[in-house]
Amino acid sequence: MSEYIPTIGLEIHAELKTSTKMFCNSKNDPFAAEANVHVCPVCMAHPGTLPVINREAVKSVLRVGIALGAKLADYSEFDRKNYFYPDLPKGYQLSQYEYPLVSGGELAGVAITRVHLEEDTASSIHDEEKGMTVIDYNRAGVPLMELVTEPVIHSAEEAGTFARELQLLLRTLDVSNANMEKGEMRVEANISVGKDGTLGTKVEIKNLNSFRTMERAVAYEIRRQTAALERGEKVIQETRGWNESKQETFSQRTKEGSADYRYFPDPDLPSLRISKVEDFSLETLKTSMPELPRERRDRYLSIGVKKEDADLLTSDTALGAFFDEVLASLSRAVTPQSAANYVANDLVNIIRLRNEARAQDIRDTTKRETEMHHEIPISARNFNKILTMLGEKKISTRVAKDLLIESAENNADPEKIAHEKNLLRVGGTEELSALVDTVLNAHQGVAEDYKKGKGPALEYLVGQGMKATRGAADPETLRTLIKSKLR
Repeated sequence: MSEYIPTIGLEIHAELKTSTKMFCNSKNDPFAAEANVHVCPVCMAHPGTLPVINREAVKSVLRVGIALGAKLADYSEFDRKNYFYPDLPKGYQLSQYEYPLVSGGELAGVAITRVHLEEDTASSIHDEEKGMTVIDYNRAGVPLMELVTEPVIHSAEEAGTFARELQLLLRTLDVSNANMEKGEMRVEANISVGKDGTLGTKVEIKNLNSFRTMERAVAYEIRRQTAALERGEKVIQETRGWNESKQETFSQRTKEGSADYRYFPDPDLPSLRISKVEDFSLETLKTSMPELPRERRDRYLSIGVKKEDADLLTSDTALGAFFDEVLASLSRAVTPQSAANYVANDLVNIIRLRNEARAQDIRDTTKRETEMHHEIPISARNFNKILTMLGEKKISTRVAKDLLIESAENNADPEKIAHEKNLLRVGGTEELSALVDTVLNAHQGVAEDYKKGKGPALEYLVGQGMKATRGAADPETLRTLIKSKLR
């Protein structure tokens, strides 16, 4: 019996970080404290007003296209997408239908259909207690990028991975903050379940405001459609929402087709010839491109950093920048993976403890919804000093961890701390022999247990020696001396 196979396509909107709105000079500030202050006759659709295309918004989408390895359009135009809703002051939305700015491309193994530019709607604010809805037009007309994937995703996890990678790319390019909690990035999922290689009936889930919500909604919808098909029922093409409290999708309305929107080219906006604008030339755009996430991740992997750490250092821009600064002056006694390990584990733990009030777990990149803002509490110079002392076996791993904490807390020179507190490794047999005698005399019962063949007793005695030297002793030398004295 053939299994039902889910097929998923994503539509992702992202608000762009331009100074002004898409077609007017009103400030691009949808989260202003006061409602309806960043508006003008153009974005409020007063009669007789004429829109003007935002150059920076177009440039931002073209840069995204380059990052995706996509085809950039030479000809493009804006169309009117007609529908009526209180948050749409014009009675239509200016969007791109037949001629998007970007076609094709790929990200995280997922093929892209298109990326186009449009204007955002106003914000509808529902007051359930008063039973009313108010509209804030500060967001009306904000530049909005829409990316559509091919229907090539087959699991909720794969969908989540793609969306997170896109968020990281948008932030790396500095074209959008892409904060899902604020609605700066919004994900809609189209899901169908089919059998024997055929596509099923498509259902769209809207208003998914976090990656985890999207993953749960997609997984639920796959289960719902599969169960319906197994009962011999038909899946209805419709738009559904997500009920967070019930953890299930619910029907909203039947799905519109493109004909319902009556698209036609906007008569007030000129068509775009990309090659005619110097700022939009491929050569000019490429000069503004930063190192992309996949390029950074590959660079870390190429120098021996393990994948888990490479993913973290790529996704967290502050940690990645710090690690690159560390690499620039890394001692030959230290491997890049060792440095990455101390950044991704010890340093991250210090940052987490300094920010205990934050629910966000820096280390768990799969749960990240918002952009992380945290300071690195130690300089790369002091960090490298600790790694160098460790690599040259001047200190133990235990001392290295303690020095990292103290240096981060007090902004102190770790070499100075190590000398002042006698933390430099004591590794010679002669230096440790008297110490071992003291340990054995103080723990004669444990020493006898070792002689009777109890293995853990040896590690306990080694631990006491490490404790007496505050971690400065060489544990292997201690272990050898204890064994020789207890023969």
